[in-house]
Amino acid sequence: MKKIVYAVAGLAAVAMMGSANAGTLEDVKARGVLNCIVSTGTPGFSNPDDSGKWQGFDVDFCRATAAAVLGDADKVRYVSTTGANRFTMLNSGEGDMLYRVTTVTFRRDVDVKLTFLGVNYYDGQGFMVAKDTVSSALELDGASVCVQVGTTTELNLSDYFRSNGMSYEAIPANSSDETREGLESGRCDVMTTDASALAAQRSALSDPSNWVILPEIISKEPLGPAVRQGDDAWADLVRWVLYGVIAAEEMGITSENVDSFTADVKNPQLKRMLGLDDTDLGGMLGLDKEWLKRAIKQVGNYGEIFERHIGVNTPVGLERGVNAQWTQGGLIYAPPFN
Repeated sequence: MKKIVYAVAGLAAVAMMGSANAGTLEDVKARGVLNCIVSTGTPGFSNPDDSGKWQGFDVDFCRATAAAVLGDADKVRYVSTTGANRFTMLNSGEGDMLYRVTTVTFRRDVDVKLTFLGVNYYDGQGFMVAKDTVSSALELDGASVCVQVGTTTELNLSDYFRSNGMSYEAIPANSSDETREGLESGRCDVMTTDASALAAQRSALSDPSNWVILPEIISKEPLGPAVRQGDDAWADLVRWVLYGVIAAEEMGITSENVDSFTADVKNPQLKRMLGLDDTDLGGMLGLDKEWLKRAIKQVGNYGEIFERHIGVNTPVGLERGVNAQWTQGGLIYAPPFN
């Protein structure tokens, strides 16, 4: 009898856990707005403009998800977080998803209980200094270094200096803006973070030409979105919105031409992606057939998002590099829509 009681109690506990963790899609639909966790402000990636409207590379992936789910890319509430509190905010339910220049790591995936959903930007940690001071990170022995707490950059910084027999003084900061201000004010000699974020923060300095990013890249920093563990259906949806805008660039689908594709198009994957045949991929995600078409039309494909916010013609000025499509020698690659 005890075994039966314990078994029933165990099943009830599992059911309660599943109920507590599942249903994010239903919650978002009922709320009518997507809560997306972003940074406290990283130019080009997620940053409010002068009117307070959030803009950026990561922001547009939040918007694409909202377009797919709610039909309107502007139905997003942005939850601004620091490196130290972003995971707590996600796991406590303050946000439905995290798009915040966050590196995918073993510990975060396994110990912090996040589900990572792919990579939207391949990065690596670097250093920024005043022009005409040093030309290599190996010349930084004894330097004071502004570094953001609660990030992978802290451990990478320690490992790099130790392995090269150098010493440094860490100047901790709670946000990327604070690290930038510390560098410009002279509180530290060096700023370290992901190379993309260095380019972004340099664009926000009073005179960007006075600062250089050193050539050394000391780590791998694959950046990508995450959701809470326990809701596989929601994880699938967010993952395939990301893959969808990546695949759209590869197939030549843009915000400008997406309406021109019709059922007589020859590419079967493209037809499935845009809901032009009887394969109901949207239904498998709890959405309608035009979920991805809306995301592309309202926000754009991966290349459009990249060039709009961080490309060579923006203040951030990043080349595609390893973030080019795999067909162009890069690492950006979406699994097939089969």
